[in-house]
Amino acid sequence: MYSQYSIGKLRKVEAEVKEIMDELHVIGLSVAVVNKGEIVYKRSFGNKSIDSSNSAKKEMLCGEYIFRIASISKTFVATAILQLAENGKLKLNDDVNKFLDFKISNPNYPYIPITIKMLLSHRSSINDKLGYNSFNHINPEKGNKYKLCYNDYAPGEGYQYCNYNYTLLGAIIEKVSGERFDNYIENHITAPLGLECSFNVDKLDSSLFVPLYKYDEKTRQFKLMSDVYKSYVKQLKGYKMGISTPCFVPAGGMKIATGDLAKYMIMHMQDGIYNHKRIITRKSEKQMRNVLTPESSYALSFREYKNLIPHETLYGQTGGAYGLYSAMIFHSQKKYGFIIITNGCLSKFVDGYNDLHKSLIKCLYNNLIVEK
Repeated sequence: MYSQYSIGKLRKVEAEVKEIMDELHVIGLSVAVVNKGEIVYKRSFGNKSIDSSNSAKKEMLCGEYIFRIASISKTFVATAILQLAENGKLKLNDDVNKFLDFKISNPNYPYIPITIKMLLSHRSSINDKLGYNSFNHINPEKGNKYKLCYNDYAPGEGYQYCNYNYTLLGAIIEKVSGERFDNYIENHITAPLGLECSFNVDKLDSSLFVPLYKYDEKTRQFKLMSDVYKSYVKQLKGYKMGISTPCFVPAGGMKIATGDLAKYMIMHMQDGIYNHKRIITRKSEKQMRNVLTPESSYALSFREYKNLIPHETLYGQTGGAYGLYSAMIFHSQKKYGFIIITNGCLSKFVDGYNDLHKSLIKCLYNNLIVEK
């Protein structure tokens, strides 16, 4: 995999990465670099786990460990929606009430329909004020505070990043396809690409899960987030399509290894095709990257990034939850990209960017992409 790079170049990358890790107190880190549509570098650093009681650590070896990747998961949801649109099962401008078993309508603007496209672009006027782990919050027949789930601007008029949007999209996928959410993603996206991943934790090898650690400002220690990979067995016993969907956390619940996420990224870099398998059309993939809200650079699950690398326009998505920070960012024309996942660090956001992602992308780009 590394034959194109000299030993000196690889040692330089490793030294710079470890310097960044030391500065930001990174526990464990996994990265992959894609160039010209191929994975050219994949490496893990630091520790997979840490026992704070005795400071025992287990190294992050180069195996294909599995991470929960947070909001990068949304791109899988959007890919599925675009697939269904291609197959004539829905239209992006459809009113979401055409597919749901409960009514979605901003009570301040009851005559303006909320569309699938508004959910995809976070322009629905829906918010996460009451959480997004159940549809009871937003269902007017079950939630007496459902009005709090809506902002005071009209659907389509404003932008607010909202996980509930993608939870609702997960339900729409089920109602339109007739397949349970996790099964649809696997049958139509990840299995055709040959990926070992799932939104359903019980389908994966738990020994490969990377524990996540969130920094506690009070104790000044990293705390293990124990519920990150909890089983769905109980929820699945009485599962109802379009109602029980939140248990899979469509907005952030994908579990996947760095190498497989890189292959998924290559599919998007190559206009919807990877290893001779077409997942979505070139038109649909481009639509996912068409920015609809300039002030947030947000499109349909993807963002546009113009300040990560000078004079380069990149696309992708990042994630952050439970102490984890993840990034999947690529150049669609030059066919290079980066996967970065950490299970815990003290990274901060500077100018809208996570400084871990910003520092690592600069390092990997300058050393492994730029031809000198």
